[in-house]
Amino acid sequence: MEDKILELKNVVYSFHTYGGEVKAVRDVSFEVRRGEILGIVGESGCGKSVTAQCILRLNPEPPGFFGGGEILFDGKDVLKMTKKELRQLRGGDIGFVFQDPMTSLNPTMRVGNQIEEVFLGRGVDKKVVKERALEIMSQVGINDAEKRYRQYPHELSGGMKQRVMIAIALVSKPSLIICDEPTTSLDVTIEAQILDLLLELREKMGTSIIIITHDLGVIARLCDRVGVMYGGKVVERALVDVILYDVADP
Repeated sequence: MEDKILELKNVVYSFHTYGGEVKAVRDVSFEVRRGEILGIVGESGCGKSVTAQCILRLNPEPPGFFGGGEILFDGKDVLKMTKKELRQLRGGDIGFVFQDPMTSLNPTMRVGNQIEEVFLGRGVDKKVVKERALEIMSQVGINDAEKRYRQYPHELSGGMKQRVMIAIALVSKPSLIICDEPTTSLDVTIEAQILDLLLELREKMGTSIIIITHDLGVIARLCDRVGVMYGGKVVERALVDVILYDVADP
């Protein structure tokens, strides 16, 4: 039990719509162990991203609402946390890398200012914040960090923007990072670099990672275990080799 950093127990999440209640997440259960990379795979619309955002309560409430279950992070139920505790959890204990870095980054702010903003939000002294920002940019493999620091998001490639998003997620040295389709819009060469970077973060920092994807190639390369979602449910959970070579649901 001490090995688990995150545990979802029978989580149900629904949306009120004009056509009635829609259950997006149906009785979902899984756990993430310390230092583990867990993959959540499934077709578009199966509930992967909604499940990931449930962990940090990022889905809009209303129209969304929890219909039951528990989300335990280090033994504390996220669904019972106060607003102050949730602020600490989001970007503090848990980092989140969103699917599309172009829409996640502010197009009117320089890259360095966006990373600095997160540091200042964590109470870092203004005198050292630029130095810390450049340090974390270098850590995630951003070459010529001083130059990139002064640039706007539209001046960066897709892979470089994704590295900036990972840098922002790492500011507070979280023990868990959730990556929602982090390589969807990237070509295969840049995708490989981002996956290598995530593996390196796990090796150097011991960070637990959840990867949300529909790409079984990403799962095979990166993950220790995998959960397969279909219709809002987790229909299979196993080690990666078992899922890929001994499929229960063809």
